[in-house]
Amino acid sequence: MPLSRLNTEQYKAATASAGANLIVASAGTGKTSTIVARIAYLLNENVKPEHILLLTFTNKAASEMLDRVQRYFDKSIVQKIESGTFHAVSYRLLKKIGRNIKLKTPKDLKILLKSIYAKRRFDHIDSPIKPYQSSYLYDIFSLYQNSSLSLSFSQWLEEDGSEHGVFFDIYEDIFEEFNGLKKEYGYVGFNDLLIKMREALKTNRDIRFSEVLVDEYQDTNILQSSLIDAFDKKSLFCVGDYDQSIYAFNGADIEIIGSFKDRYKDANIFKLNKNYRSTSKILSLANRVIKNNPRLYQKELAVTRVGKCEAPKLLVYDELFAQYHSISALIKESSTPYDEIAVIFRNNASADGIEATLRELGISCKRKGGVSFFDSREVKAAIDLISVVVNPKDMMSFIHIFEYAKGVGTALSKELFEGLFKLGESDIYRGFFHPKEDVKPFAKKVKNYQLGLFDDFVEMGSVGRFYKLGFDEQFLSNPILKHPKINAEGAKFIYSFYEFLKHSVRIKSPKTLVSHVLSSDIFASISDILATARGTKKDGSVDEGLKQEAKERIARKGYLLKDIAKNYSSSERFLNAITLGGSEMSEGEGVNLLSIHASKGLEFKEVYVIDLMDGRFPNRKLMSKGGSLEEERRLFYVATTRAKDKLLLSYAKYDKIKKLTYIHSPFLSEAGLVG
Repeated sequence: MPLSRLNTEQYKAATASAGANLIVASAGTGKTSTIVARIAYLLNENVKPEHILLLTFTNKAASEMLDRVQRYFDKSIVQKIESGTFHAVSYRLLKKIGRNIKLKTPKDLKILLKSIYAKRRFDHIDSPIKPYQSSYLYDIFSLYQNSSLSLSFSQWLEEDGSEHGVFFDIYEDIFEEFNGLKKEYGYVGFNDLLIKMREALKTNRDIRFSEVLVDEYQDTNILQSSLIDAFDKKSLFCVGDYDQSIYAFNGADIEIIGSFKDRYKDANIFKLNKNYRSTSKILSLANRVIKNNPRLYQKELAVTRVGKCEAPKLLVYDELFAQYHSISALIKESSTPYDEIAVIFRNNASADGIEATLRELGISCKRKGGVSFFDSREVKAAIDLISVVVNPKDMMSFIHIFEYAKGVGTALSKELFEGLFKLGESDIYRGFFHPKEDVKPFAKKVKNYQLGLFDDFVEMGSVGRFYKLGFDEQFLSNPILKHPKINAEGAKFIYSFYEFLKHSVRIKSPKTLVSHVLSSDIFASISDILATARGTKKDGSVDEGLKQEAKERIARKGYLLKDIAKNYSSSERFLNAITLGGSEMSEGEGVNLLSIHASKGLEFKEVYVIDLMDGRFPNRKLMSKGGSLEEERRLFYVATTRAKDKLLLSYAKYDKIKKLTYIHSPFLSEAGLVG
């Protein structure tokens, strides 16, 4: 059993009495083993598996933990444990109690917000401050949702020292319309999931747990913490390390773990201090640096690995790209398997140079955080086509699809959707095939000068201009074609979408629906547009060979999407699985190129931490925007403690392209590697 393999510290934590328990698990101290053992202990104590909730920061982490539990308990028992990310768990529980959820990604919702923002004018306000752009405004609002429970958006901005007071009323009005549209179309963003779950728990008493376990507790934000508190539970088991709290930019609040004992009556604090991952010399370096941060809970890491070990090395280069070339050469000469090597960086810009030099030497590498399979434009287009079939209210997928229509931009796409939505009484399928009579699809909207709101009146056009294009009579009679901004190419695209919908509505199997998408004229048109762009050379001419290769790659991705779809019984479940878990998937093999945030929770035999120049690491620019030296120091601690056997740190003195001179990071001084 898992309990028999624990050390004394881990055993005490895993068998703690029910209540509020915090386990401070330093890097490499076996926190996953302790969580697995805790679940086993609960099951042995006859706690029903369906009364156990495991919250993690990736679905992969939850899956791996339960796989380990399954070594000791029957699969039918383990499958009853509720587990996953805060978002995945909230989605499932909300569906379980009958809430209608149409989950949208931040990218989708940013486009929706942009369409609302575009109707505003700010030029009537005399201010030297420029208003936030729509994408940044969305990010700020998301941070607000994660960081505040009681303040309005304007109050939160004001408390944070924002100089945008003259725009507050417009911002508030934008988000009032944004939230209204989300409600109208049933859209839910990731933060909305948690907020809706928290609100549902106030009145729903059917959701109860004997114990809630939380992994990576140091990275919780105020919204997540409030959701944890909202769950009806007998016991709480939180595992984390304040020295690895690195998500402040996303609203993570280190005070949540720091104030645990104050917030929970009779709380117990357990500490895991025996490191099983790194050598004594690697651990010594990491400890020398992190001790410069405030100690929220006293701890001292103990090394369990014995024998000879290699001391961390500092590599100093005169020029930035000389650093990348040299490190690539060292990796080529290394006897360590490539997949056991990681190059870790503070800024994504660093990855381009190291990736280029590795590939130059024929060294395979994979970059976590790049464009994933699910983020490729052809896969996104296929998923959007599936989405409008499953959910005829999905305006965002409609807009994405019509990005490929000539002469139809975001604003017109939104107007077309809203017109079909009215004609079909909240269903664009009915809007196409059974439009309600006497409904005007395009109407003049109210202006509000004070809030910067404006819109144009739409004069209806004639559909006669489309009679020679070969459309069927039912399509030609649709009032949607009277919009004067629709040109011939746009009308053809709308017709191909109309034909696609006509033959999609009765398809239930996800695999069959994917096949229908891939064989449709509209997807063929989108594929041709993408392949042409990828086959276009710098002089503007199209290389037909490259275009054909691009088409073949698009087709291969289609086959893979169809293969994934066969594992799902309903198209709705297939879509939501992709939305919730697609970002965790990565492709490729070889040397791991990782940002520090992407490296969290991983370990490698050989680690290179590059570009350790003051300004880049610590990142002074981000520090000036609300970050802190303490957070940057925790990032350094996380990066160095990914190494098991070999740690190499490097920096360059000069960047010949940007003509910048650098000095070494202060963390190298704290580590004792430079004077």
